Amino acid sequence: MLLKAVFFDAAGTLIKAARPVGESYALAAKRHGMEVPPEEIRKRFRLCFSSAPPLAFPGAAGGEVKALERLWWKDLVRRIFEPYGQFAHFDDYFSELFGYFSKPESWSLYPEAVETLSALRERGFILEVISNFDSRLFAILEGLGIASRFDSIVISSQVGCAKPAAEIFQAALGLHRLKPEEAMHVGDSPDKDAAGASGAGLTGVLLDRNGKTVLDSFPRVRDLKEILSLVDRQT
Repeated sequence: MLLKAVFFDAAGTLIKAARPVGESYALAAKRHGMEVPPEEIRKRFRLCFSSAPPLAFPGAAGGEVKALERLWWKDLVRRIFEPYGQFAHFDDYFSELFGYFSKPESWSLYPEAVETLSALRERGFILEVISNFDSRLFAILEGLGIASRFDSIVISSQVGCAKPAAEIFQAALGLHRLKPEEAMHVGDSPDKDAAGASGAGLTGVLLDRNGKTVLDSFPRVRDLKEILSLVDRQT
């Protein structure tokens, strides 16, 4: 069946933090009286993020979602700093941190993102984002100038399920009445993106920028431009 759509993960695929996460967390923490080396925070972030519950709130009313998103992140950040003793000004710190990562200027596009999206649009593909992110993503993508390049942006916190669950891919497909085999999904997570999409019947493509993943189960690209040769073979 002819490929009609290309879906993308957001963070780590289309966009990245403008400054390393550990550095951003550490700089803000120091201003609020807590000094922890950026490298330690980076390790704690990876550990706590990987063990956190999905950023999804099944059954939540639309008006509740943003408050639930903020609480999800606040709990995660609190756990990151648990080993370092009392954080007296944690609430003020978290408010600054959450606000910082809400700003488009705190993020940057991967260099080949715009070129790749333009080429896919010229080929007539439906383009969507599927991300385990929160509502801040809409303003971030808008501020970076790429929101309008997508037909839809699907985030886990609003859908009520997160990658790798098949339901979030099905929700994205349903927006344009697509069959799974008509869509490709590209992302940097072997489990959440490549395996999740494949499990839902899409073509899952792993973005492995560093070439470090030992995995032959899925098509693999080193940058977003390599997607063009993949889609051209399927059209």
